[in-house]
Amino acid sequence: MRPPGIRTPSRSTGGTWASHSGRPTGRRSRSLPKRQGEAKFVGAFQVGDQDLFLRKEIAPQHIWVQPLDGPAKRLTSGTWSLEFSLPPGSAPSHLAWSPDGRQIAFARVPVPMSGRLDSVSVRVVEVATGAIRSLTGATRFQSNPVWSPDGKSIAFWYPRDGRGDINWEQEIYVVPAAGGTAKSVTRTLDRMVFNGQWLADSRSLLVAANDKTTVGVWIQPMDGAAKRLDVGALVVNGAFGYDVDAGKTGRIAFVASTADRPGELYTLDSPAAKPRKLTDFNAWAKDVKFGRMERVTWKTQDGMEADGVVAYPPDFDPARRYPLVLNIHGGPTSASKTSFSTLPQLMAAEDWVVFMPNYRGSDNLGNAYLAAIQGDWGAGPGRDVMAGIAELRKRPYVDAHRTAVTGWSYGGYMTSWLIGNYPDEWACAMAGAPVTSWEDEYNLSDGSVSTRYVLGGSPWTGDRQRIAREQSPITYAAKIKAPTLVMANMEDFRVPPSQAMSLYHAMKDNGVETEFIAFPGRMHSSSDPANSRERTRLWIDWVKRHLESSPAVAMP
Repeated sequence: MRPPGIRTPSRSTGGTWASHSGRPTGRRSRSLPKRQGEAKFVGAFQVGDQDLFLRKEIAPQHIWVQPLDGPAKRLTSGTWSLEFSLPPGSAPSHLAWSPDGRQIAFARVPVPMSGRLDSVSVRVVEVATGAIRSLTGATRFQSNPVWSPDGKSIAFWYPRDGRGDINWEQEIYVVPAAGGTAKSVTRTLDRMVFNGQWLADSRSLLVAANDKTTVGVWIQPMDGAAKRLDVGALVVNGAFGYDVDAGKTGRIAFVASTADRPGELYTLDSPAAKPRKLTDFNAWAKDVKFGRMERVTWKTQDGMEADGVVAYPPDFDPARRYPLVLNIHGGPTSASKTSFSTLPQLMAAEDWVVFMPNYRGSDNLGNAYLAAIQGDWGAGPGRDVMAGIAELRKRPYVDAHRTAVTGWSYGGYMTSWLIGNYPDEWACAMAGAPVTSWEDEYNLSDGSVSTRYVLGGSPWTGDRQRIAREQSPITYAAKIKAPTLVMANMEDFRVPPSQAMSLYHAMKDNGVETEFIAFPGRMHSSSDPANSRERTRLWIDWVKRHLESSPAVAMP
């Protein structure tokens, strides 16, 4: 991922480039005043609604226009900023040129503070004059504008009915480029849409979204039902956006994987054509034996249909009993997929049945399932996961006495919740970057005050401190019995490590076997090869060691 302030420029049709950065090529932004004299040695700065590990004030990001010949021209200024992002998460909105090169649509936030990124809205600037107008009048949750090829419309991301205050689906809205009333064109699709790319006819969009345990790609007309593209068993790659692109001739290119092969580049020569593979970068995988993966479904206690993915050992034998190991996804809006994924495959290779449940709040089963997590971030998802486990334990090859639970980020939250609320179910656990306290998440994370949407408001107003503590796994930590490894990055801005440290001390002081392993870096999880590999090794080794010390139960 690109760091904040470093973006891929968006090219216009008029011989200029637009870039947005605090420091454009050859120019210094004057968004922050230059300190003089003794003041330049003072390191104090205003924090505001940002994270515990902020190192310096974030400068507003603005738009510059760079002709192919001649000096750059600054187009916007002020204390507001272009949308920015701290990874991992959705990339910030790109600049979108109008086809005639006269206007640029962009996403704006009122101040450059990470906790205020919910107050994002689309604006349009006139390149000639610098005049800025609002696209629809919205002031929150509106981003990622894309101009139609004919210049008459702008598509953008916006939550269903503007309800970003609760966990509702993100849809693609379209509005006349001159402004006016926007309408959702993906409402009937009923999926959390991450891509919205215009096709050449300016009357339809190419969209992609998690769908059950795969990824769907559709052509969505301005009116009427979307038509799904047939990509067979391929799963289009991506997370907060998908690697799929449409050409002017109707050809569609995308990156996709299968259950046993990492991603390759494919094309559909037309929307009705079959996928054709263009690359074979991961040919090595054909010589490696991976276990199969399948979608499983079950009913939640309140009657909703939940699903998940099970990965089996490469030499799976239904006449044997296998430990059940959970790998709970983060998010909570990232659905498990039946495609190649390194960690589940490595776990399955240890002779484990690996379960990746999609609890309520996951983005793959429609708006009702997504929104069901609101106000119920622990108990409801916990019951969903336990119902999925109960379903799998009915299978004769699952050893019900050897179950481990693991996860990172919200997966760490769910792991911490489960081992505290269902203490007798687990042989061991690994809680990575766990959210254990909603008060800490509100006070110390980069999401900061935007965490109020979890609780319906600030934990420091009304009765919400009680609600925050009821929804926090640390409240139940004294009940934990399972040996638990805790891991975190020591400057994690997304989930500050104070939460992991609290969980570690709560278990240690109550005589539970535990270790706390930390990694360096101001990031949510280590992404460099060495530390990423070490994190995976520690994760698997902890589970393996404790499952081996729990004796298998013979099949009847």
